[in-house]
Amino acid sequence: MIEQFRHFWGDYVAPLYKRPERLQFAALCYRGHGADTQILLITSRDTGRWVLPKGWPIKGLDSAGSAMREAWEEAGVRAGRASKSPLGDFVYGKALPGDWSIPVRTLVYAVEVEQLLDDYPEVSQRRRVWVSPKEASEMVNEPGLKDLLRGFRAKAPDLL
Repeated sequence: MIEQFRHFWGDYVAPLYKRPERLQFAALCYRGHGADTQILLITSRDTGRWVLPKGWPIKGLDSAGSAMREAWEEAGVRAGRASKSPLGDFVYGKALPGDWSIPVRTLVYAVEVEQLLDDYPEVSQRRRVWVSPKEASEMVNEPGLKDLLRGFRAKAPDLL
């Protein structure tokens, strides 16, 4: 009886109370190949943590297009080739006013950088740096993102 209740609750009742998943799109911007691969990291505006350019879905753009727009606005990537499908995803706690946070799933698209400009919308609000995938994995905080960065060099040739 208890097992039937758990099954009923898990399959039918609990999903009714689950909030829709919050979803963002990120650009894992890179240049070079093999041992010369470098990843572009930027600082977040609020805490100064090292992160990938990312943001909410943008009306009129698909998920890869949204990631590309964020790469331009936050990091100055003016031209690049984005992967057709996500490289992977990670979950992080998006800080909200009043010490609240919400879990956000972030789909990560690889972007091979073709043009990087020094003048872009958020240039005065962020810093950016090119580092190896290993260094990048040590600089970011999110465990799932660390894993994506550690395995990036092996996946890079098959992305685009």
